[in-house]
Amino acid sequence: MGWLGAWLEETATARAQAGLRRTLRPREASDPVVDLASNDYLGLARDPRVVEAGADAVRTWGAGSTGSRLVTGSTRLHGELEDALADFTGSPAALVFSSGYTANLGAVTALTGRGALVVSDVAAHASLVDAARLSRARVEVARCADPDAVDRVLAAREEPRAVVVVDGVDSVDGRIAPLAELHAVCRARDAVLVVDDAHGLGVRGPGGRGTLAEAGLAGAPDVVLTATLSKSLGAQGGVVLADRAVVEHLVDTARPFIFDTGLAPAAAGAALAALEIVRAEPERVAALHTAAATVAASARAAAPGIDVPAPTAAMVPVVLGDPELAVAAAAACAEHGLRAGCFRPPSVPPGTSRLRLTARADLSAGDLALVDQVLHKVLGPIAG
Repeated sequence: MGWLGAWLEETATARAQAGLRRTLRPREASDPVVDLASNDYLGLARDPRVVEAGADAVRTWGAGSTGSRLVTGSTRLHGELEDALADFTGSPAALVFSSGYTANLGAVTALTGRGALVVSDVAAHASLVDAARLSRARVEVARCADPDAVDRVLAAREEPRAVVVVDGVDSVDGRIAPLAELHAVCRARDAVLVVDDAHGLGVRGPGGRGTLAEAGLAGAPDVVLTATLSKSLGAQGGVVLADRAVVEHLVDTARPFIFDTGLAPAAAGAALAALEIVRAEPERVAALHTAAATVAASARAAAPGIDVPAPTAAMVPVVLGDPELAVAAAAACAEHGLRAGCFRPPSVPPGTSRLRLTARADLSAGDLALVDQVLHKVLGPIAG
């Protein structure tokens, strides 16, 4: 293999020494563990109504969409899903992509390009980071939790166009972005705010309508909302929600939309059914927050020396520092019947490897009791 084999071996060894090797662990369809690692926040991925809607879409439209959205891949079902998402979030229009990742790539790259500025949050999701890199715009990294820092970057720019990109809910610690303040800065500086609400849709805002609705910004013409259909909606896919002119521009110019096969009918049908359930059963959102608070209380009691903040979304971070310690803790949890997320660099900064426990609306009292028992067994010795 020449240089390739030697280079692959060298880099794999370096990752192993740093505790950063990753392994695929396929799960069975029937899995007895309590799962606090998935993003199925509202417990809809296996809801019979969602599953049947996905199966019905396959029977009606086939297994695949058969082409890109601009050729044969756009079905009536896609249009119904886009209309429902726009209505639910209070947005003028929506455009569905094959994933949340491609939705972010499409939105950011199509709205920027050479001669533009992208202000990217220091903790932005990898899809936003990659979108900024691919945009060919000048990129400045700022701490968007500090709107004044963003204002200074925008005030010093020479580019006529600027976009600020931020996660509505941080994917690792659940921090809520100060969207109202960021929007005020963007409007004063003639910039567009792009908010990735992957972890906010179905979790924050009235009835789970997301962080923009919570901030009173739903439908604002200078705000673009992106989201995924694979978390609270339990399906797969992504969406960009914005002013209709923005959506029309994306149809014309967003390469991840133009050149990608359309979202599979099963995912579109399942997401549409899940959205209808969220609308009809807002108590699921309240149940999610109750479960998150319970999980956080158990983690605090199990590890009093470890800071576990009060959750503002679904995730409960338990920062352990060392990546190998975090991996070992996740493995120990699994041995006791609890699946916990394990986040290491580059997903988090060096020295902040952690367990990320994600609550779900459908966790039972028995599930939460097991969580409490396992966390005491695993975190107690670590905390000393």
